[in-house]
Amino acid sequence: MSAQEKPSKKKSWLKKLVVVFWVGFTLAIIGFPAYLWAVSNNVNNWFGSLPSYSQLGNPEQNLTSLLFTADGVQLGSGYYRDNRNPVSYDELGDNLVHALLAAEDIRFNQHSGIDLESMFRVAFGVITFSPKGGGSTITQQLAKNLFNTRVIKKEDKGKLEGINGFLDQLIYKTKEWILAVRLERSYTKEEIMAMYYNTVEFGNNAFGIKSAAKTYFNKMPKELSVDEAAVLAGMQKGVTTYRPDINPENSKRRRNVVLSQMVKYGFLAQQAYDTLRTKDINLDEFRQQDHNTGLAQYFRAEASKDLLELCKALGYDLYGDGLKIYTTIDSRMQAYAEDAMDSAMQRIQNKFDSLLKIEGRDLWIDNRGREIENFFEENAVPRSVAYRNLVRKYGKESDSVDYYMNRPKKMTVFSWGGDIDTVLSSRDSIRYYKQFLQSGFLATEPKTGAIKAWVGGINFQHFKYDHVRYGKRQPGSLFKPFVYATAVEQGYSPCYTFKDEAVAIPTGNGDEVWSPSNSEGRFSGEEMTLKLAMARSVNSITARVMEIVKPNKVVDMAKRLGIKSTIPPYYSIALGTEDVSLFELLGAYGTFANKGTHIEPYYISRIEDKYGNEIYRHVPRKSKAINEDVAYVMLNMLQETVKSGSGQRLSWQYGLVDRGQTKNNIGAKTGTTQNGSDGWFIAVTNEVVAGAWVGGDERPIHFTKWSDGQGAYTALPIVGRFLQKIYADNTLSIEKTFFERPPNLSIEVDCQKFADVLTTTDTSNIYDDDIY
Repeated sequence: MSAQEKPSKKKSWLKKLVVVFWVGFTLAIIGFPAYLWAVSNNVNNWFGSLPSYSQLGNPEQNLTSLLFTADGVQLGSGYYRDNRNPVSYDELGDNLVHALLAAEDIRFNQHSGIDLESMFRVAFGVITFSPKGGGSTITQQLAKNLFNTRVIKKEDKGKLEGINGFLDQLIYKTKEWILAVRLERSYTKEEIMAMYYNTVEFGNNAFGIKSAAKTYFNKMPKELSVDEAAVLAGMQKGVTTYRPDINPENSKRRRNVVLSQMVKYGFLAQQAYDTLRTKDINLDEFRQQDHNTGLAQYFRAEASKDLLELCKALGYDLYGDGLKIYTTIDSRMQAYAEDAMDSAMQRIQNKFDSLLKIEGRDLWIDNRGREIENFFEENAVPRSVAYRNLVRKYGKESDSVDYYMNRPKKMTVFSWGGDIDTVLSSRDSIRYYKQFLQSGFLATEPKTGAIKAWVGGINFQHFKYDHVRYGKRQPGSLFKPFVYATAVEQGYSPCYTFKDEAVAIPTGNGDEVWSPSNSEGRFSGEEMTLKLAMARSVNSITARVMEIVKPNKVVDMAKRLGIKSTIPPYYSIALGTEDVSLFELLGAYGTFANKGTHIEPYYISRIEDKYGNEIYRHVPRKSKAINEDVAYVMLNMLQETVKSGSGQRLSWQYGLVDRGQTKNNIGAKTGTTQNGSDGWFIAVTNEVVAGAWVGGDERPIHFTKWSDGQGAYTALPIVGRFLQKIYADNTLSIEKTFFERPPNLSIEVDCQKFADVLTTTDTSNIYDDDIY
């Protein structure tokens, strides 16, 4: 090779290098922007579409709809697909802001969505095989979270997506760059920071920082300490890996990394870091947010059913639109109701269990206290969820059904002393749970129909069935006021007298007659007023009144007062033989306290959308059921139950009224079914109507003695304790008041000739209170 050829080859190589440089430079200057333009506009549908500018201004997120009490307390964690409650930047606090900047994007306030310095650092790390961390800014991560750039529906994919993994990553990253720049143009830095914290997941069904702060530390975001903020900010590197509840050591190490970064960037003093780095993460307040925790669990579950329909009619998504739902529930009254039920039901259950043990019998008995053979196997087991699921899977005749029903397994079961971890078969667990007596409680404001407290059962986590609305049972003597109200409306004074004696009333069905007995099984022969007969639940006199006023008139009265269940016009309905709900009964009794105007009980007062615009306001449903005179007479008669009947405990045990009701007026009525399987009690005042039901999960589950299962024993203590609590709470402003007598009352209510009997007869010991 000649000497002239060597320089020629060198020049040729230099020319090629120059060409490559200019080609690369041209591609960088022209090609890359063209590529960005092509991705942005999805040229030829190669890359898949990007969110529109309108979507950027209003990005779609599943937001939690929140439920609030009338006194401003949030009920539970709300209704959600993702448990997400958005917060503003001002609600974050400095600790969260500084922790995120130090951990994820210290130049956040300087760049416009893309941090070139970080990108070059990452690129150099890839080239030199020495990665130096991620290059995504907070804004890029927000874009990914908001618009799911890496989870694309098949119909939305571009032609180049899904062909090659590297190409997919490039397209995804490019989209995030573009979206990050657009977000920076659409929002302030503060808004982006808040949006980021509102979109990220923290595990344990906590979406967004507000839910996370509540779940892990039971605090609002602004209340988080610097180390708590570092825990939550640090979780974004890997939620599961750094969850403090399941990986505490990993979480602690990651927290300390964030804290050290905060020291590095001047957000935290070295001395504070030295103290905090050795500190364990305190999760004493950790509570996974779900529908089994918090106040008014039964109410929230029942409300969701109506809210789904209401929101659908309004054109909103209950589980995704972030609505604010304002209820009539009062948090204080609700807490008192739950406390009253817990306190009373524990005592009642102890009594039931001890008698069951002494009597040595099975759970299921008939009206005479005799065991019902094979009831468990023939009725309880086949109706269970576990049995039905197995039959659906294997067939009714399959041996597998019995095998799995009898197979022991680990489970956590309810007890009044706290949940118990144990080993039981499905069959044994059914029997175990059946032994618990159930209950329902409701309190309303009669003048408005607003529901103030709702407790559907003894424990929502283990017993989901709501006994307020769906637990229809025979009301027993609670139905009698409807009979007497019909008589009063037809002109009978509560002072009208009847004799307590056997009756035989033709039913109109051939030779069949109706001859009810009294609960004591005997007739006293005593002449007594209608007022006293209702107070003492004398069946014979109620039957005589029913014979006079006729069943169809009583049915009409019950319907006007608010009973919606089907009530056939039979004579026997006078004693409460047809099933009704506590919800219906409270509405009916509230009519007496509301001067004869029935207002349908309600619990949703208004709803706002996520922007605070009102989209619904409840309009009370009112109807004039009876005139004011009849309503007052019924209140007067119900007072007699507290003075001389089965409601006297409100006076001598709970101190709610004095003997003559000279300091406070309370009307009341007990109800007990024939075999004592259902105990009821309702109390009526001007401000509150409160009622409770207590009974077994199935009708054959009850006390052997009728007297042990009567409403005065079982249901009254729940109502009594509740009223005690609300009267003692000065913040509620519920006063002890008198029923307002109509100025021109035309019906005689002051039965003076019986006053001596009522004031001299000591009946305070007619109910044994050994249970309490």
